[in-house]
Amino acid sequence: MLVVVCPGQGAQSPGMLAPWLELPVVAESVDRSSRTAGLDLRTHGTTSDADTIRDTAVAQPLLVASALASLRAVLDLDADAPLAGATAGVVGATAGHSVGELAAAAVAGVLTDDEALALVAVRGAAMARAAASSPTGMSAVLGGDPDEVLAALAAHGLVPANVNGGGQVVAAGPLDALAAFAAAAPARARVVTLQVAGAFHTQVMEPAVAELRAAADGVRPADPAVPLLTNADGSVLTSGEAALAAIVAQVANPVRWDLCQETLVALGVTGLLELAPGGVLTGLARRTLPGVETVAVKTPADLDAARDLVRRHGAPSSQGPTAITQEQSS
Repeated sequence: MLVVVCPGQGAQSPGMLAPWLELPVVAESVDRSSRTAGLDLRTHGTTSDADTIRDTAVAQPLLVASALASLRAVLDLDADAPLAGATAGVVGATAGHSVGELAAAAVAGVLTDDEALALVAVRGAAMARAAASSPTGMSAVLGGDPDEVLAALAAHGLVPANVNGGGQVVAAGPLDALAAFAAAAPARARVVTLQVAGAFHTQVMEPAVAELRAAADGVRPADPAVPLLTNADGSVLTSGEAALAAIVAQVANPVRWDLCQETLVALGVTGLLELAPGGVLTGLARRTLPGVETVAVKTPADLDAARDLVRRHGAPSSQGPTAITQEQSS
């Protein structure tokens, strides 16, 4: 079974779209996403510096646009072809980390590309405003005894905002509490300060939840054509309305990527494809999903490996050949 996963904030890097824009379908998809999001994503993905694309309002639309454009390249789809028609019956499940949930919702057919980009533009800008309201941040905690790490976070008034599996937890909260925690880190734990604007996935983000919910009220989501996992608890969502509500609520609640990976094991995943800018989620999968073949799509040089993974692990559609085979033969 093939799972398609979509990366979250922090996966972006300067110039990451430069080689992709040589592909017409990616260039057209990115330009369309730019119009929808109201941002020049072509420039941000090629010449903007690290500080510029670290801005939450820029990073989030850039990540969703990149993921969806790269999937179109993998499946050899036109920029305006419905993704659900190509992924249903081929992709066994899909999930996204944090903002990647919006890309995954488009992969599953819950949202169109345009709906996902319109919502992520609101999400990114609203989270940036919420983060600016108080001096908060996030730190990755690598290793250490899990129970000791969680107890230490609680003692410092911090929230485990991302529980990623593989011994990785991301702490969030006030900057002074994060500094105190790092100065007295649990045994065998390494603390790395993350370059983010604030305490995402905590109550600090409640104002952003309200803004995103207002925008989501104007969307009529479809039920998933592909099983869609939620960051809330790793369960499979079967209702479009429930999926959209979970995406909104996720902004101020922890990301349980560890539980998403447990669900993938239960579903019988054999191949994992991480869309651009890939690398982070495949790294976690190698530590927590033994025996699962992974491909991270970073540049167009990875397309052949990605297509091969789809051919070998994707389920055959009800019409016979896989979507990728149909597209390549048409």
